[in-house]
Amino acid sequence: MRGITKRFPGTLANDHVDLSIQPGEIHGLLGENGAGKTTLMNILYGLIAPDEGEVLIDGKAVTIHDPADAIARGIGMVHQHFMLVPVLTVAENVILGAEVMRGPVLLDLGEASRRIRALAEQVGFQIDPGVRVEQLSVGQQQRVEILKALYRGARILVLDEPTAVLTPQETEEIFQVLRRLRGEGASIVFISHKLDEVLRIADRITVIRRGAVVGERRPADTSEQELADLMVGREVSLRVDRGTSHPGEVSLQVTGLRVQDDRGHEVVRGLDLTVRSGEIVGVAGVAGNGQEELVEAIVGLRKPSAGRVTLAGRDITGRSPRQVREARVGYVPADRQRYGLVLSFPLDDNFCLTEYYRPPFASGIVRNEAAIRRHAEKLIAEFDVRTPGPGVRAQTLSGGNQQKVVVAREFGDDALIVLDQPTRGLDVGSTEFIHRRAIEQRDAGTAVLLVSADLDEILELSDRIVVIHRGRVVGEFDGREAERDRIGLLMARGEAA
Repeated sequence: MRGITKRFPGTLANDHVDLSIQPGEIHGLLGENGAGKTTLMNILYGLIAPDEGEVLIDGKAVTIHDPADAIARGIGMVHQHFMLVPVLTVAENVILGAEVMRGPVLLDLGEASRRIRALAEQVGFQIDPGVRVEQLSVGQQQRVEILKALYRGARILVLDEPTAVLTPQETEEIFQVLRRLRGEGASIVFISHKLDEVLRIADRITVIRRGAVVGERRPADTSEQELADLMVGREVSLRVDRGTSHPGEVSLQVTGLRVQDDRGHEVVRGLDLTVRSGEIVGVAGVAGNGQEELVEAIVGLRKPSAGRVTLAGRDITGRSPRQVREARVGYVPADRQRYGLVLSFPLDDNFCLTEYYRPPFASGIVRNEAAIRRHAEKLIAEFDVRTPGPGVRAQTLSGGNQQKVVVAREFGDDALIVLDQPTRGLDVGSTEFIHRRAIEQRDAGTAVLLVSADLDEILELSDRIVVIHRGRVVGEFDGREAERDRIGLLMARGEAA
């Protein structure tokens, strides 16, 4: 990619970016949220057109009109959020849009399964083409996404946050697959915010800041600290010192909780959990093991089928989200865009979404616009939200700044804060900021429940760690004595050996 420039209204997303990827190379691509990485890869994949510059494949300039054109030219992309149909089989997902036919009408699933099985063996992993995707672990679904791209003949593979929700063991298995593909001549772009993983897997690393390339490094010649500083443009603390906690009385108590998912399957099975004021309790687990339903039951978004949830001795089981919020429970949801913000609303409205009907923001049915604006300006300054002003729509902000808006609204005089994947997809600067704020809340006496598929985050922040597997707690550890490998095995298997 040579001289790539892309402008959006008020934003220079890519500023004459040069990026080269060699055959048989894993190329790490780093940058803050909003730095221009996604725009650059969307140009490569034909989702948007550049204003200036050119894309060259094998030395020849090409125009990529759309993703179908990109696929035809040997470019494949694996998105951070999987593009799979859960009720279809592995084979049906892989061939979707590139079906193997037996005659003009009938699908030849037998031949498709044979090809997929042979391709999987070629790249070094085993998978049953006849299994429905919803029955697979997150790590196995990641393999299906890679198979989809390879099945279509991808020689250039773009991986966006491929290890974001994987256990350490699953991450290492994916790395083995990528190394094998590299050995066969594939060109791989590896986008991640996990600097240690980029240093382990990449042959070269390019860092983008504010739309421009600010550095290229070889892993042997750099460090996590240098890469973080290049990304953010200042010195960043990669490890936040959480200090010593001073737990008080039990704030949150979950007893015998049973919760069903949307299909009526029980996914939280008699779970017990306590969080004391002034401590951070981390819930570690592979995505899909009941964490989502557990959080929803605590904050009032899902009614449990059995068990109790109490806050400082007060029963809040089955209460509405508004009642739970009025009981001084803050909630940072995993999907900030769907559940944390109204993207089409301006920031000042988003800052008071949970309190808009109460003084000082309203008197009866009359809004106090001045109070709403003052509140927004105060939080924008306090939480360093990068925005032209409180009247800007939330959808115009980068992911990191959107998360700061949610955190600013939810962090306050709370008895309990529930943090669900609070830094998923965020850069090191935004992650550092949110981690510091979480520790400040704990030190102010708030009980903090941290749910994260990122084991590094759990280990860094938690005073106590519980591991959840198939809806049950299978282990509990002191945060300072927890062993990464043991917790990783518990997350993956429900047992440590």
